Amino acid sequence: MRVYHKAYVYLTCGTDLLVFNEPDTPHLGFQVPGGTVDPGESFLHGAMREFAEETGLNLDVAFDHFSDQDLPFETIPPVGQFKPAPDRPLLGQHIRRNYHVRLFHRPKEGWDHFEMFPSSGVAPIRYRFFWINLFSPDAMNSENFFAAFGPPLDVLRERLPAMKSAA
Repeated sequence: MRVYHKAYVYLTCGTDLLVFNEPDTPHLGFQVPGGTVDPGESFLHGAMREFAEETGLNLDVAFDHFSDQDLPFETIPPVGQFKPAPDRPLLGQHIRRNYHVRLFHRPKEGWDHFEMFPSSGVAPIRYRFFWINLFSPDAMNSENFFAAFGPPLDVLRERLPAMKSAA
């Protein structure tokens, strides 16, 4: 089984989370920025690079590691949130490090951006970015998120009240 090292960024502004979908493959659902860590690259540097590549934003902020996931996609049935895009299979072991980034002001309300050189080698991918409230019905349903991006939200929700009182 092939092993992929992945790093993802859960960017919040208050209780809103930055997510994106792929307008050309709408069945995938909500995603968060991130992706494959390059050989020799740390998870943190991979998270920072992938975030900038996928969003078009360069943020000078702290990236706080908050959760890990070890996902054997070859043993998960390809249904619901685990249904891959036809030309981008999820096969293999995905070892993920998830980072939380907190902003006090949104850099943009919503925008489209293209990932020009996806690690899967496919054509550029169009992403549509927008914000959702972490406590909304859409965000509370993990099935609305692609590829197990939903489960770390429970940990993130627990962090937000503590972060508010520390500010």
